[in-house]
Amino acid sequence: MAFKIKAAVVAALSMLPITAHAFDGPELYDGEKALYEQAKEEGLVVSFDTGPTWANWAAQFKNFKKRYPGVEMVYNDLGSAATVVALDKSRNRPQADTAYYFAGSALDAVDRDVVAPFEPVNFDKLPSELRDEAGKWFTIHKLDVAFLVNKKLVKNTPQSWADLLKPEYKNSVVYLDPRSTGQGQVVVFAAAFGNGGSMDDVKPGIEYLAKLHKSENVLRTMGTTPYAQFLKGEIPIWVGYENDGLKAKYKDGMGDDIDVVIPKEASAAAPYAISMVKDAPNPSAAKLWLNYIMTEEGQVTFAEGYVRPSVPGIKLPADVAEKMPDAPQIKPLDIVKATKLKAEIDSGWSKAVLGQ
Repeated sequence: MAFKIKAAVVAALSMLPITAHAFDGPELYDGEKALYEQAKEEGLVVSFDTGPTWANWAAQFKNFKKRYPGVEMVYNDLGSAATVVALDKSRNRPQADTAYYFAGSALDAVDRDVVAPFEPVNFDKLPSELRDEAGKWFTIHKLDVAFLVNKKLVKNTPQSWADLLKPEYKNSVVYLDPRSTGQGQVVVFAAAFGNGGSMDDVKPGIEYLAKLHKSENVLRTMGTTPYAQFLKGEIPIWVGYENDGLKAKYKDGMGDDIDVVIPKEASAAAPYAISMVKDAPNPSAAKLWLNYIMTEEGQVTFAEGYVRPSVPGIKLPADVAEKMPDAPQIKPLDIVKATKLKAEIDSGWSKAVLGQ
C-alpha cells in the first residue's frame, strides 16, 4: 500500500531546526535523551492506525511533539485488520515504524513476520497475557465491557448481568454481533466471566446471551458500533465499551442522562496493542514513540481519553480517576486463548441464539 506523506508534513520537516535541543528537566527513563538525539537524526516517526479521534491519540501526538520537537509525527487510520495487510504488502520496503491494533490483529502480524521485538519502558510490569514474550507486541491500553444506559429511556439502571434479565428491560438491550465484530467477541467473554465461566470455558457466556434473547430483552444485535444511534436516544441499554459511555457523558453532551456501569459480577478488558515494525525506516524514532506512550505520562494521557492504562499501578489525576474508579471485577482477556476460541464462539452463539 502506498503511503503518501502530506505536503504540509514534508514542508514542516524541511523547516525543522537541525539543532533542536533536547527537552529540559529530568528524563522519563534512563537513556531518554540519548535516544532522542538518535531519533532527531531520523526526524520522523510513521505511526499506522492511530486515528486522532480514538483513544486520545491526538493528545499523545501533541505531547510527544512538545517534548521532542526534532521528531515529526505522521499517522493514518486504517483499522486493525487493514493495518496488518498494509504491513504485509510493504514488507520488502516498509513504510511504517509502528502499528497499533486490537491485540488479535497483533497475533496476525507476528504470524506474518512483519513486526520486530522491542521491550519498551514498563514492559516487564505488564501481565503475561498483555504482551508477547519477545516484545513483538504489547498492550498499551484496555477497553472494558460496560452497560451504557440512557436514563431517559430506562427507569432503573441495571447493575449486574442478573439484573439485565429482568422483565423491565424488554426490548432494551443492544450489543454487537460476535461473529463479525471484535467487541461482540469480548462481550461474550464478559458475560462468561460474569456467569461462572473463564478463558477456558466460554460456554456460560453463550448460554447467558441465549437466555437474554429468550427473555425478549434484546432489541437487536448490530454489525457496527452504534455510537451515533446511542447519542440520538435510539438505544436504551448498550452492552459495549466503557470508553464510549464516558465519551458520551463527558464530551458529547449526554451528561447526567447516561449511566456507565461495570457489571458487578465481572467484566472483560479487551487489550489494544502496538508493535515496532520489522525493518522500520526510523527505528530510533519508533523506539522513542513506543517508550513515551508506555511511560506514566503517556499512560495518563490514554486515561484522559477514557481508556484504561495497561501498566499496573499508574497513578491517575483525581479528576480522571473519578471518571474511571477502580473495578477489581474486570478481568483481562488472554488474547491468545480468545483467538483460538473464536470459531467456537461463532458457531456456539449462532446455534444458541439464532438456532442455526
